[in-house]
Amino acid sequence: MTADDYVEQASEIFVLSDSFIRIRELIDDEASTIDDISEVILLDPALAGTVLKLANSPFFNYPGKIDTISKAVLVLGITEVYNLVIAYFTTEAFKKINANQAYLDDFWIKSIDCALLMKFLGTSLGIVHAERLFILGLLHNLGELVVHQLTLEKHTACESNDINLLPWHKQQDILGFTFGECSAGLLKEWQLPYNIFAAIRDQDIDDLSQYNVETQLLYIAKRVMSKNQVFKGQSLDYSSLVTKEQLELLCLDKNMLENAVDYCDLERLSLLAILNPRASMLY
Repeated sequence: MTADDYVEQASEIFVLSDSFIRIRELIDDEASTIDDISEVILLDPALAGTVLKLANSPFFNYPGKIDTISKAVLVLGITEVYNLVIAYFTTEAFKKINANQAYLDDFWIKSIDCALLMKFLGTSLGIVHAERLFILGLLHNLGELVVHQLTLEKHTACESNDINLLPWHKQQDILGFTFGECSAGLLKEWQLPYNIFAAIRDQDIDDLSQYNVETQLLYIAKRVMSKNQVFKGQSLDYSSLVTKEQLELLCLDKNMLENAVDYCDLERLSLLAILNPRASMLY
């Protein structure tokens, strides 16, 4: 099976709701208003509640209270609220997966860690609206769930906590593609914005000089997350996963990476409690 084969089958199993499709259409329509978008979000109480919880979480650190969806769109912006909508419906779509709950909890913890690292590093670099980067971290590895659902034996064969055989290299050997490429294919099938699926598609390309800052940051954040989650318990330095030249390309250093991990440890629970309450109980 190719990555396209996996995506084709997965798109029939993991489907975004009609509400998401309607919200996407409104956002793409220049004639739509904040009220139009807010009204559709309000039709789904669970979605509206999640958006408000995220908008008021420490993740955004907004000084006031955001108590209506209209205010969330006004304060955070349409693009940011759209990212929150994507986060909600993606986690909802994958609730249909046939998988052990402990595995799923671990998967979403890794995804949220990568999302938080993306946000912190983007903010540290002075990237405008760095919060938007969190969606790349959150969705970067959805292809793993796709492979787990469709060919569990190949998913198991792809597992690796050997620093000399990195998981994404093993995925390429076993599948002929990486989980990242499969993730990007599904997100493209869902008609998510190009700047989301392109960065996710290219997350494992080592020559970062040819790619934009979003792709570069995802490359770094994924490997920092892997050091602390995939290879946890092993005595590794960041240099085992990220070269000095790659860090210098983004003006990052080891101290900034350690600060990003501290931020992740501080904020992980609050995001887990909103996006995956069960996983938050692990903490």
